Amino acid sequence: MKDTLNKIVYKGFGLNISSEIPLPELLEMSVSEGAAEVVIKLADLTTLWSEVSGSNKYVVVKEQLCIFKVPNIAIYLVEEGNKVIVSPLEGSSEDQIRLYILGSCMGALLMQRKILPLHGSAIAIDGKAYAIVGDSGAGKSTLASAFLKKGYQLLSDDVIPVTFNEENIPVVAPAYPQQKLWLESLNQFGMESKDYSPIFNRETKFTVPVKNQFAEKILPLAGVFELVKTDDHEIEIQPIENLERLHMLLNHTYRSFLIDRLGLMEWHFNTSARIVSKIDLYQLRRPASSFTARDLTGLILTTLTLKKGEKVNG
Repeated sequence: MKDTLNKIVYKGFGLNISSEIPLPELLEMSVSEGAAEVVIKLADLTTLWSEVSGSNKYVVVKEQLCIFKVPNIAIYLVEEGNKVIVSPLEGSSEDQIRLYILGSCMGALLMQRKILPLHGSAIAIDGKAYAIVGDSGAGKSTLASAFLKKGYQLLSDDVIPVTFNEENIPVVAPAYPQQKLWLESLNQFGMESKDYSPIFNRETKFTVPVKNQFAEKILPLAGVFELVKTDDHEIEIQPIENLERLHMLLNHTYRSFLIDRLGLMEWHFNTSARIVSKIDLYQLRRPASSFTARDLTGLILTTLTLKKGEKVNG
């Protein structure tokens, strides 16, 4: 890996990150390395992995420590919420290595810092953050992209960091200005695939920079929309009530299998309860057989307008 020892400080996920590995997706900062809250380093983890892995082929988790191996790419160690060590494996590329730094590593690190990572996209609407969550393939990034086409801004794609401000309001920190979109979505939006880089193991999924439509400020989280594919022919929105609100946040926490292994079940429950008491949660149902992202943006914006009217009149 060339030029990796010139440490650069980046801003991402609400954190100052010093890295020996170039992270061009993140915004560079004009501050010293000492201001970094997270340090990403290169080191050989092969001996440590052989000592701790035992029968575990892919991941070992203990309180404040997570080490995992991605075959043919790298071994990663995430520790104490402030350190990521990367041990590249033979034949890997920087693009491959970065994908897991910005995904699984950051998800584990945020949990270690007791910042809730939701799995989805977050957009900024009228000075507030709204998260779009859902299972893989539900269309989260595509729906967020439809909002960008309407002039709104992106806060995060994939990992959404949620914490609380001094007023005990849940807030979302900006991650980095990039989306990941399937070829079908590019085609629907009239975007040329040749203008974007394919993700290494998914030749029909592409990275799409959105620096000109990136919200760089921490914003209050006002709502979460769970996107669900159905066999129906119409789009539909309905509020999520009672204990289903907590269940939904658990379902859509990034790498949720880590919660128990990191000893964070009580923290996650309490944090989720604090969040759902302050925000609106909806389930957004869409037909699996058709492209409805533009219609869904209209439905969401109408719902938010009506909600705003209720609060004013109430």
